[in-house]
Amino acid sequence: MPYILKKYYPLRNLVFVFGEGLLIFLVINTVFVSWIGWTAYKEFLLLFVLRALVITFIFQLCFYFFDLYELLVIPRFADHLLTLLQTFGFGCIVLAFIYYIFPWLNISDHVFWTGLAAVGLIIVSWRLMYIWVLANRLFTQPIALVGTGKSAAQISKAIRSKHDSGFKIVAYVKGRNSETEVNSRSIPILSGIAELRTLCENRAIEKIILALDEKRGMLPMHELIEYKFMGIEITDAVGFYEELTGKIMVENLNPSWLLFSEGFYVGRFQRVKKRTLDLLVALSIFILTLPVFILSALIIKLESPGGVFYIQERVGKHGRPFKVFKFRSMREDAEKDGPVWAAADDERVTRFGRFIRKVRIDELPQLLNVLEGTMSFVGPRPERAVFVDQLVQRIPYYNIRHMVKPGITGWAQIYYPYGASEEDALHKLEYDLYYIKNLSIAMDLSTIFQTIKVILFQKGAR
Repeated sequence: MPYILKKYYPLRNLVFVFGEGLLIFLVINTVFVSWIGWTAYKEFLLLFVLRALVITFIFQLCFYFFDLYELLVIPRFADHLLTLLQTFGFGCIVLAFIYYIFPWLNISDHVFWTGLAAVGLIIVSWRLMYIWVLANRLFTQPIALVGTGKSAAQISKAIRSKHDSGFKIVAYVKGRNSETEVNSRSIPILSGIAELRTLCENRAIEKIILALDEKRGMLPMHELIEYKFMGIEITDAVGFYEELTGKIMVENLNPSWLLFSEGFYVGRFQRVKKRTLDLLVALSIFILTLPVFILSALIIKLESPGGVFYIQERVGKHGRPFKVFKFRSMREDAEKDGPVWAAADDERVTRFGRFIRKVRIDELPQLLNVLEGTMSFVGPRPERAVFVDQLVQRIPYYNIRHMVKPGITGWAQIYYPYGASEEDALHKLEYDLYYIKNLSIAMDLSTIFQTIKVILFQKGAR
């Protein structure tokens, strides 16, 4: 199964997304038949099917951009309904634009508004049902966590914070010499793994997660093998956490996991495909945004003394230094006292600089880095050598992020808000390692698509 589906969308979530699309498609076609009759519908079947597919695609695309498929937290229904209405309105505007360009896709007003009302009713009903499923954690996979320490607490927190995670913790098993850091609430903490036998036999547990902070000499191998032969899936904390969150548990990572896990290798053909994608995307965006380039350069030059571009040395692939290009968003003397982390409401940022940071225009000159081959369009963000030297000493495995080309956008930039501290660097590394481990063209395309969403809604910019 593709990593995106496997990672973020358990079967229950996939049923919700694709089920909603199927409902929209069927409702629109039902409205067509009810207005024009089965004979006329059958005569122009392909045309009506295409029209229904266009409506379905546009509405589901709008749902995605308005975060209506991000149900990590159960929303207040009144707020959810308001967002739905706004999304339907935006979808109608998009469809009007499409109908203007392709008039043969147009449908009569009475059919369109009848279909819209019918789709609205069925979607509200469908989402009410799904929110009820989430609230009651139905159709989840029951799991047991072996361990009650830091690793188990991280996994527990991730599951509790994601109502659509698809997992439900049934029991904890306390490890020897381990402290209890999990918030067990009403979930029992068993004294030994042997106590899971009855739950496994009754299929009240389908998966066991080995979340011991210290595993050497601690794993009850006999019981685990027995449970595996019962059909119970056994997995380690790092792998499960990766699947659950889209990042790697760096602080609990050991070298053997890196050695024996799949991924972390990009073959020659994969590199050629990635480079081709980089060139196509960079050239396309450069041509489309050339007027923005010129206008931004003029404003920067007029607003404050100094150069148009901010050219700075960063650490690239294999630790090699390179020059990164950005539009200058700070005063010329911004680092007269030495390099510092960026900060919220940074006083060194100019008025226009604040704007171009917010809408990411300051990053556009990095397209030149992509074209010359020092950067990729998608990859870990490049950092300055002075900070890299500090982070390599304090954060384990930090140098791994330099095994691939840095990028203009990246997995960490999508899923972690802008950060400017060592703690933020650790959390971003968790996402960067996940990207490097699972690097693929599909992942790059997904990241680019989600970057468009982030830019349009101005999330995470500083």
